[in-house]
Amino acid sequence: MPRRVDELIPTRATLLERLKDWQDQSSWQEFYDTYWKLIYGVARKAGLTDAEAQDVVQETIFSVARHMPTFKYDPAIGSFKAWLLNMTRWRIIDQSRKRGPPSIHRPADGHAATGTRTTDEVADPASQNLDELWEAEWQKALFDAAIAKVRRHVDPQKYQLFDFYVNQDWPAEKVAHAFGVPVEHVYMAKHRMTELIKEEVKRLEKEMT
Repeated sequence: MPRRVDELIPTRATLLERLKDWQDQSSWQEFYDTYWKLIYGVARKAGLTDAEAQDVVQETIFSVARHMPTFKYDPAIGSFKAWLLNMTRWRIIDQSRKRGPPSIHRPADGHAATGTRTTDEVADPASQNLDELWEAEWQKALFDAAIAKVRRHVDPQKYQLFDFYVNQDWPAEKVAHAFGVPVEHVYMAKHRMTELIKEEVKRLEKEMT
């Protein structure tokens, strides 16, 4: 069965091959849209500020771009997932090295003027802790991508029934009344959406490793 050209995340080999062309703006935008939240989330949970995490995102993407012309993707040697983690890890290290003495970054009330919490210690980028952070964010990225994909390809009302019942925690009867459908439709929507999301997560796990 042919693959849809508008799938949220194409196979890694296909996308990475397209990224060798720096002028392929649509592929680079696709790559950025797919991975920036993952990189940002790991950087933040590693102890970086919002601004530092944003820099990590930009610098990681630039680093990927620099490697693309000579990059050869071979899953037998190493996964794309691990390669991207290493790129992100070094950018986090770079940001931590840019910090001055801890006292410079510690406001009197323990918070930055913008309300963003600052930390004096960044998680050791070489530690297992960062690997665990990456795995957690990776799984979250898979789940979010799966939901986004499913939402684009199902009946809008069925997704809304699922969303209000599962994500917004409305009682099934309230959802049914709000949409003017039998309560059984709410339960069926939940079952169907859950199965579709599980299937999509499995597919993405194979493509993103």
